[in-house]
Amino acid sequence: MRTDSSPGTLPAREHLPAGDAGTPVLDVAIPVYNEEKDLQPCVLRLRDHLKRTFPYAFRITIADNASTDTTPRVAARLEAEIPEVRSFRLEQKGRGRALRTVWSASDAPILAYMDVDLSTDLNALLPLVAPLISGHSDLAIGSRLARSSRVVRGAKREFISRSYNLILRGSLQARFSDAQCGFKAVRRDVAQVLLPLVEDTGWFFDTEMLVLAERAGLRIHEVPVDWVDDPDSTVHIVKTATEDLKGVWRVGKALAGGSLPLDRLTRPFGDDPRDREIKDIPTGLARQLVGFCVVGGLSTLFYLLLYSGFRVFTGSQVANALALLVSALANTAANRRLTFGVRGRDGAVRHQAQGLVVFGIGLALTSGSLAALNTASSDPAHSTELAVLIAANLAATVLRFLLFRAWVFPDRRDTDSRDYR
Repeated sequence: MRTDSSPGTLPAREHLPAGDAGTPVLDVAIPVYNEEKDLQPCVLRLRDHLKRTFPYAFRITIADNASTDTTPRVAARLEAEIPEVRSFRLEQKGRGRALRTVWSASDAPILAYMDVDLSTDLNALLPLVAPLISGHSDLAIGSRLARSSRVVRGAKREFISRSYNLILRGSLQARFSDAQCGFKAVRRDVAQVLLPLVEDTGWFFDTEMLVLAERAGLRIHEVPVDWVDDPDSTVHIVKTATEDLKGVWRVGKALAGGSLPLDRLTRPFGDDPRDREIKDIPTGLARQLVGFCVVGGLSTLFYLLLYSGFRVFTGSQVANALALLVSALANTAANRRLTFGVRGRDGAVRHQAQGLVVFGIGLALTSGSLAALNTASSDPAHSTELAVLIAANLAATVLRFLLFRAWVFPDRRDTDSRDYR
């Protein structure tokens, strides 16, 4: 995965000023490959629509990725005849490569793209970009799978689209509804930091961009669209699906390994109204408590299952020590990533070593509780042992959280910004 982005966090979102009439606020890219028939009608229709409905200056950019027909000549003629049109010629194919090139070169604060077949009704364009102009959202996507969307397409494409999005939800925990609709927009300040992290140059480009943005906590706005399938589409469904699945595996592996510096995409504290500073409450405490409780609950269940399994083969003290050791390693790793937001492998061994010290405290509490129980009763019931262990673990939980927050995973905002430089 690419990691050559500039360091630092994104600035707070602000409403874009109207600006000068000649300065484009919106740059709509149209990636094309061998579209000599559809290109001119698409550009003329889009230009007329924007002239009538869009209150800001705009630009239409044709991104020709290695066409072998007369598409380059059509694009050049449109650029010469229409002031709002610009054309780029790339010598390599790939929709993602084309979008990365034209978006990286654009000076417009809002960058969008749509497919040349105009399957998406253009009435959704202004609702798509308005949240980006207002500063409400970072990215916006058209969704064919929203309840209020109206879509006309065959059963085969409908099945493939819904199956793909279900795969994204199950494997990458994606919450956006439609990854592949050719109707998206992004703020340029976001694109400048996000695009260097996106590796794919083909059809998976959209999905990868959205997954990384969502994992970084950026706001993605969805617009229900009216969409009519293009029967003459040249997309190779099987090949595209195979490449997409490879991309899902690659991105999932990178996210699981913590190799992506997604902290570079975070908005500053206070940009979200829920992040307003509250007196006498440390930054992030509420979120860390929620994460710690969730991880703690799952770890306790994991510990009890391990203890019950080990207890079949050994005594209570040994079973407790083994179960607590295994669950402590898993608990430290989970809290490191989910509760305290520490990514990457740097410091992982040290954190586990410190976690084992915390584990020792928990072991002392639970072992002492078992010893006291065995002293009071020579043959306590298994349910009684579990009840005592739960009480001891609850007593150790508060101390464990305080040690994790103050010693194992202290506030890393300053150190993180240095690590990524």
